Amino acid sequence: MDKIDSLDKKILSILSKNARIPFKDVAAECNVSRAAIHQRVQRLTEDGVITGSGFDVNPKSLGYSTCTYVGITLERGSMYKQVVERLVHIPEIVECHFTTGPYTMLVKLYARDNEQLMDLLNSQLQDIPGVVATETLISLEQSVKREIPIALD
Repeated sequence: MDKIDSLDKKILSILSKNARIPFKDVAAECNVSRAAIHQRVQRLTEDGVITGSGFDVNPKSLGYSTCTYVGITLERGSMYKQVVERLVHIPEIVECHFTTGPYTMLVKLYARDNEQLMDLLNSQLQDIPGVVATETLISLEQSVKREIPIALD
């Protein structure tokens, strides 16, 4: 990954606030050409600095009313990759992290209701070989969601 300079940071700051902003507007704000913005964004994407540019879909609009975090304890931490191979086939799981602390892993999932949540926990997560315990935390409200701040030089 190449060094990120002050122009890159300014571009990232603008795009992280509004990924749909036209490059011509980013160029005007940065006082450079549209082609320069296009080249920079392409390089930042190729270098893995920019990892996506999609839309955030509100899960509730699709009928998923329950956001849940599940702490998973594995028999052995070395089983993580095998468990992840099973988790990727559960579409309601939107994030999975290998963690320190009381859980081996932490997953974020969405369920339509408590009945589906119970099915996900009892019939899918807890049936995975190596999973010895789960602890469920239901999110009552998401109060903050944002990108990491980008310090401009």
